[in-house]
Amino acid sequence: MKFPKYIIGLFLAVSCNTPQAVYDYDEKVNFTTLNTYQIYPDLATNLNQLDDQRIISILNEKLAQKGLRTSETPQIYVNFYSSIYETPNRNTLGVGVGGSGRNVGVGVSGGIPLGGADTYLRLTLDFIDVKNDALIWQAEVEGLFNNSSTPQKREESLRVMIEKALKGYPPKK
Repeated sequence: MKFPKYIIGLFLAVSCNTPQAVYDYDEKVNFTTLNTYQIYPDLATNLNQLDDQRIISILNEKLAQKGLRTSETPQIYVNFYSSIYETPNRNTLGVGVGGSGRNVGVGVSGGIPLGGADTYLRLTLDFIDVKNDALIWQAEVEGLFNNSSTPQKREESLRVMIEKALKGYPPKK
């Protein structure tokens, strides 16, 4: 009976670290007619230039798989931006001291943090209708991100996040 408990525990641990995505879109837009795009010309991503290039490369690959192609006269602009934030590590070691005597209790406890803070990247993808200059689709995805990882690991993390974000495009009405 211990084996299923370990499998469930492993599943929960792995599922908590996968990027989570949220989608929103304009219900009036017919997404099946949109087939050309261009990366938004004035990107302000809050990432370094190398990560910007990685994201653009991954977006070009994944959007081509969805039937979209780049164009000098696009129907949509694809914009992306990010924010990085840290959450305090919730793993602590508890230490307590207590005593009692004659129905009187006294206790002192405290937590010693184990490990450092977790760093998360929140990546937002915007699809903007060029003709109307209006946002028509948006995905926001966030996941663990290590700023000091190798270029291959960074690209792998970004690829997973973008794949998760683009699962919601085109939206199913």
